[in-house]
Amino acid sequence: MRKTLLFAVAAFMLGMTMHAQDEVVPYFTVDQLPDLIKCLPAPPAFDSPEFANDMMRFAWGKQQRLDPERAEIAKRDAVWSYEALLAEFAIPFGLEISREGTPEIWKLMETSLTTTDAMRVAPKAYYHRQRPFERFQDKMLTGEEAELSGEGSYPSGHTMRGWTAALLLAEINPAAADTIFARGWMYGESRVIAGAHWQSDVDASRVAASIGYSVLHTSPEFCEQMAKARYEFLEKTGQLPKNDKKGKKSKNNKAKKGLKN
Repeated sequence: MRKTLLFAVAAFMLGMTMHAQDEVVPYFTVDQLPDLIKCLPAPPAFDSPEFANDMMRFAWGKQQRLDPERAEIAKRDAVWSYEALLAEFAIPFGLEISREGTPEIWKLMETSLTTTDAMRVAPKAYYHRQRPFERFQDKMLTGEEAELSGEGSYPSGHTMRGWTAALLLAEINPAAADTIFARGWMYGESRVIAGAHWQSDVDASRVAASIGYSVLHTSPEFCEQMAKARYEFLEKTGQLPKNDKKGKKSKNNKAKKGLKN
């Protein structure tokens, strides 16, 4: 009985330790990040001329659902996980990103997105904007009605996450920036197509993502991790000079140091 109890306690402690190791520590707390309520304008009122564009884009989004390929992309883009997000960027980025296969890139992305994701919470609660599917009592393409009902529409968390990811990945692999940003743009459009967000939500969210991205660069820890991620990308894609592939620590350190500049 005693051995069983000790084993159970040991297993519990091991699980708690592993959980603590997996916990992501953001580069900044939400209080240290810019307040989007102060940074961005309020969303267009439903009786404003600006809302007319939102209405037209809502109609455009519903038309896009008739394209099976585009509709399928919008459904994939609705999945709220880092794994799903980064899988969508694998082809334009030029490398599959995973916790095991690319640990330095994964750490950069996970920590950066965990940091900037927090920025959306306050404005969502403050404006509590009604979503398109709620206003029109409409069906969403992605079946997220129960999950999203009652949650503010402005800004779009998916768009912020997708555009921030595009900014980060384009910095790691600038040669593919055009295709990375094209996919990031589609990621935001998917939320209009799904009926989850108005176009003005998406537009403001790309700006919000850029604000968060700029602040990340003021963190020494972020800059160090970005250098590691860029080095790992070059290593995984066979772009390092031959001398660096021999694993000589001094040369590798020089290469990493050079990537910071």
